[in-house]
Amino acid sequence: MSNNENTVKVWDPFVRIFHWTLVLSFFIAYITEEDFLDIHSFAGYTVLALLSLRIIWGVIGTRHARFSDFVYSPKTIKTFVKDTLLLKAKRYLGHNPAGGAMIILMIISLLITTLTGLAIYGIEEQAGPLASWYIQGDSLWGDVFEETHEFFANFTLFLIFIHVAGVIVESFIHKENLVKSMIDGKKRSDTDSH
Repeated sequence: MSNNENTVKVWDPFVRIFHWTLVLSFFIAYITEEDFLDIHSFAGYTVLALLSLRIIWGVIGTRHARFSDFVYSPKTIKTFVKDTLLLKAKRYLGHNPAGGAMIILMIISLLITTLTGLAIYGIEEQAGPLASWYIQGDSLWGDVFEETHEFFANFTLFLIFIHVAGVIVESFIHKENLVKSMIDGKKRSDTDSH
């Protein structure tokens, strides 16, 4: 993007800080696992707090932060993905249909990951807000929560790889640096953007 092109502010400071703090917190939680339980737990609590704030901001936030701006029908998402694979997808100023679907999937996956993590923490460590759920000698629920927690942590990582690939492809198709826009909040202003 050259300096003389018109730009418009798309991503507000909350969305940008949320995004990068979530990235950092998830990866800290993912790599520490049970080896550094205090760090892992703190990172997990941070992810849960961030998700809670993002859900609120998705309802009351700025235009492109609101769910109403980027939640599309399955048909629209399918058409967009098909057009992307053909390298002819429409440009969206905010989140495109696939990006919007990815946000919803990540929020759901991360919520399940963090809530099952809280349950495990309560059962195995008798700590945290769900510690009262602990039942002496009942390891079945602990195993169920552990398996679910690990599955969704890994599923979230899988979603992240798809998300990064999508960002690279979209940056290529529309000749703009989407990573940079998530840092400075600005995107090229086009009249043909949705």
